[in-house]
Amino acid sequence: MKKRQLNLLDVFSISTGAMISSGIFVLPGIAFAKSGPAMILAYLLAAILIIPSMFAKSELATAMPKAGGVYFFIDRAMGPWLGIFGGFANWFSLSFKSAFALIGMGAFAVLIFPDINIIQIKTIAVIVCLLFAATNILSVKVSGKIQVVLVFVLLFILTFYVSRGFISTHPDYYVPFMPDNFSSIISTAALIFVSFGGLTKVASIAEEVDNPGRNIPLGMLLSFSVVTLLYLLVVGVTIGIVPAEELRNSTIPLSIGAGHLMGKPGIIILSIAAMTAFITTANAGIMSASRTPMAMSRDQLLPEFISRVNKKTNTPVISILLTCTFMIIVIVFLNIENLVKTASSLMIILFMMNNISVIVMRESRIQNYRPKFKVPLYPFMPIFAIISYLYLLFNMGLIPILISSAFLILGILIYYFYARKRIKRTSALMHVIKRISAKELKSTSLEDELRDIVMTRDEIVEDRFDKLIKKCDILDVEKSIEINELLKEVSLKFEMQCKIDKNILIKGFKEREEQSSTVLKPGLAIPHIVIPGEKCFHIIPVRCKKGINFPNVKEPVYTMFVLVGTLDERSYHLRALMAIANLVQESGFNERWMKARNVEELRDVILLSNRKRES
Repeated sequence: MKKRQLNLLDVFSISTGAMISSGIFVLPGIAFAKSGPAMILAYLLAAILIIPSMFAKSELATAMPKAGGVYFFIDRAMGPWLGIFGGFANWFSLSFKSAFALIGMGAFAVLIFPDINIIQIKTIAVIVCLLFAATNILSVKVSGKIQVVLVFVLLFILTFYVSRGFISTHPDYYVPFMPDNFSSIISTAALIFVSFGGLTKVASIAEEVDNPGRNIPLGMLLSFSVVTLLYLLVVGVTIGIVPAEELRNSTIPLSIGAGHLMGKPGIIILSIAAMTAFITTANAGIMSASRTPMAMSRDQLLPEFISRVNKKTNTPVISILLTCTFMIIVIVFLNIENLVKTASSLMIILFMMNNISVIVMRESRIQNYRPKFKVPLYPFMPIFAIISYLYLLFNMGLIPILISSAFLILGILIYYFYARKRIKRTSALMHVIKRISAKELKSTSLEDELRDIVMTRDEIVEDRFDKLIKKCDILDVEKSIEINELLKEVSLKFEMQCKIDKNILIKGFKEREEQSSTVLKPGLAIPHIVIPGEKCFHIIPVRCKKGINFPNVKEPVYTMFVLVGTLDERSYHLRALMAIANLVQESGFNERWMKARNVEELRDVILLSNRKRES
């Protein structure tokens, strides 16, 4: 089993580092020009709008902690051609924003080194890109630890800036608080919404996170809380210490603010903080973006060689190099202003598709979709998010929407001319269609994959009971039935497995039932007998939705586990009874058992239980 190397602190640092960059060091001046001091409310509104996507990503990532994040979720929810679009959109968006962050260092480097030119800035950006490519190849753990150090240095400097500036604010700088109407706050929120976009990018490396069911949602929630509070405090303090004419449209607002507080040393300290922020954004972007081509290659949507990993470090070398090469081309050759807008538009589209994916996965009612965290207020929160993001998207302009449409067309072309012949998996959307049309799906590929994901996520190591369940017969009885009639059917199956005459088995079950009822509690029975021979033990689980009738028992039985074993298996016989007792006492077992739609889903209910397993 692949070792997961990233802990809660790493998740927090990656999410935080991916958020704190231009959103706080560049955009406040532009936001102030649009809405004045009320931009504080715009930052708060943008934070509120990101909450549904944070919850959606948390649910999807805890259910499917796989490399590729948003690509994987969209592909499994809505199908491969939309998955290809999501993959390319995610990779493009992250790569461009990471490249933009590295170039963005230049505006602050000039404050420290006035003679630096654009060629030198781009050279430094390329060197930093190569440095992080090397650390990502060396180890995701090493890269994660570098991120932790950089993020905490950044948080310390910004906290110092807030605490020092708070006592120096001028109350009259906040008047008038809202020079325009509330619509200016909404348009400003749309502008700075992308500042929070990095929050959910940690889902792309969910496969490398230890205890993802806890650490991903908790890490994102902690990061969101800290960064939102920091944004509001930093913006509030900056408004209070920088005159409006200086702050309006400034691209270095915090450095100007620090200059008012501490002179030249303050400008240098905040410029260093800004460059640190851009570096953390770039590092988090490389870590996240590089996992998308790897995941698409695994799924045969891209050539196989892209998914190769270093055997010693388990890092996707080719995918990292591909991502960094693309970033270097962007840094050196492209004017990326319009492309950054496109990247922001794609990010909003991906947020929409994440929320749609949650709805599709939930409504597919696939038993093996088992998130550790669930979106609250479902389905109202995802629907609210989709409507809100549509509004933001149409405020981005025509060119980004057209380029985003080109990505969609690219996904369709790659699917039809390359991927369609190579893949046969089904999506959750097909399960929703199946429910509506009342038609059966022949393929169980998604259920099987989700079962394997849950077993890996929960570190389930199969014991002998699991292996018996994997190959045993399972009976799903539609009608109400008498126990003696059902035991005849069960004995016929055991006859083939144990090579013992079914009449001997029937007699044994009847005698066992006459001695004492095997109904252990309302709705549950475990008939079990010892059979002649040696080295033989078998089990048949049974579900009967309309009930199995036992003599002298008032309540019908809906769940039954039938066991047979030879005398030399007596010890395991008892351990199997304990395993069943542990299984049926698990919270939610009865609900999942009765809702299972077929025999294979019944099997998965048992295999994915959290019962204590033998070592």
